[in-house]
Amino acid sequence: MAYSCDLGSGQRLDLSNQGTQTTIAIASSSIGQQQQSSNSLQTGAWISPPEVYRTSEGVVVKLQTDAGNQFIQIQGSHMSLSATALPFSTAEKLSVQQTNIPASTLPPMPSMPPMEPMKPMQPMTMGTMQMNSKPMAMTMGAMEMRMGSESGAANTTPPTPIRQFCTQCGTSVKPSDRFCASCGHQLG
Repeated sequence: MAYSCDLGSGQRLDLSNQGTQTTIAIASSSIGQQQQSSNSLQTGAWISPPEVYRTSEGVVVKLQTDAGNQFIQIQGSHMSLSATALPFSTAEKLSVQQTNIPASTLPPMPSMPPMEPMKPMQPMTMGTMQMNSKPMAMTMGAMEMRMGSESGAANTTPPTPIRQFCTQCGTSVKPSDRFCASCGHQLG
C-alpha cells in the first residue's frame, strides 16, 4: 500500500508499508531548489490507510497497525515515531490519496530547466558618477580612476595627475598648497 499527501508550499509526503516497515519520503521543490529525504521506520503492518494532520509543530501521520496506533511526527526533515497520541483537536486533517508506487521507489521530482548564463554587468551610474567593470574604471565629473587596462598590455600613456580637493569646501587644490585658496582651511 502506498499513499501520497500534498502538504502545500511545494512539499509532498509519500508513505508506503511493506511488512512491518513504513517508508516515508518528503519531497520539496521551489524555484531553483529541489530536495527529497526519506526514512524507514519499524511500525508494524498497516490495518487501515494512514491519516495525515497539520499541527502547530509540523505534520503528524497517524498509522493504525497490527501493533497498535503509531504516530510519526515530522518537523522539517526530522521524523520521530511515537506510540503516544498527540492532541488532534486543533489539527487540520489533510487529504491522502492512494498511489501505485511505494515511497521507496518514487520517481525523482521533475528536473528543472538549466540556468541561463548571467548577462554581462552594465555600467552603473549614480548622478554624475559612472562605474565600469572592464577595465575597472570610475568617473565622477572631471575625476577618473582606472585599474588595469582593456588590452591587458602595459599602460603606455602617462598617468593622469591626481587631483586633490579641499576637505572643507571641495574646491580643487594643488598638491603643493598648504591652505585652501577659497576657504583658508589648512590642508594636509
